[in-house]
Amino acid sequence: MPNRLIADRDRFAKLHPEQRIAVGGREWGYVQAGDRGPALLLIPGTLGRADIFWQQIEALKGRARIVAVTYPRSGGVIEWASDLAELCGRLDLGRVTVLGSSLGGYVAQYFAATYPDLTERLIAANTLHSVANVATRPPYSSDLDNAPIEEIRAGFGRGLGAWREAHPEQAEVIDLLMAEAAGRIPAPELRTRLNALKRGPELPPLDLPRERIATIEGADDPLIPPQMRDAVRARLNPSVAYRFEWGGHFPYVVRPDLYVALLEEQLGLPVAGDGWGKGEMRAR
Repeated sequence: MPNRLIADRDRFAKLHPEQRIAVGGREWGYVQAGDRGPALLLIPGTLGRADIFWQQIEALKGRARIVAVTYPRSGGVIEWASDLAELCGRLDLGRVTVLGSSLGGYVAQYFAATYPDLTERLIAANTLHSVANVATRPPYSSDLDNAPIEEIRAGFGRGLGAWREAHPEQAEVIDLLMAEAAGRIPAPELRTRLNALKRGPELPPLDLPRERIATIEGADDPLIPPQMRDAVRARLNPSVAYRFEWGGHFPYVVRPDLYVALLEEQLGLPVAGDGWGKGEMRAR
């Protein structure tokens, strides 16, 4: 049976092919859409390219100026934040609402702390507050530079397989992520993404008013445990903490309408859809 999510993502990728740009001596990928409205910078997690946000881009491209990025094959959190600041200037985005998920959420926090003059709003999604002890946990505990890439990819497969067993209703998104881990993300990029957290810096202090900070979390996120979610909120003190009652680590893929609704709220846009659904909670 065809995978609806993969087919829809592939359709989007044909209409919006990833562009490449050299920034800071590294080659970034990006998808750009929209020519008016507030600027939105989207940063994916470890398993995702720029087009992982395809549903949000399609819903908002007529009302916002959107740039979603794909990580380069080198560098880390510090270098990437610098590159993204330069990219914002080269694409004439001005001040941006920066949303990052997972690894991207860590990069987004570093970006906002380092470049507050470029940051209109920070949305830290399904992410962590510190890289302390990351290196002791799989897959980061592996020799990421020298371990066979098949072993690293297999590790993702085991984790995703366990999530599929626990949540068979999310089989389509798991298949999409398996394809990313299995080769859609080239080996050098995958190693670099993992090393970015393993060797990453601790986050500098954030100097943004709390009304310009939001967090997103999932009650059933298998990768970000409750104590880490609490620590993210405690560190950022957001004005709004969005909580998905279900959606795992990828609510923007499996619950796109609600994700678009919260982005509309954060960007100050009129809500185009039905807004908030049953069972969702916003904590202020």
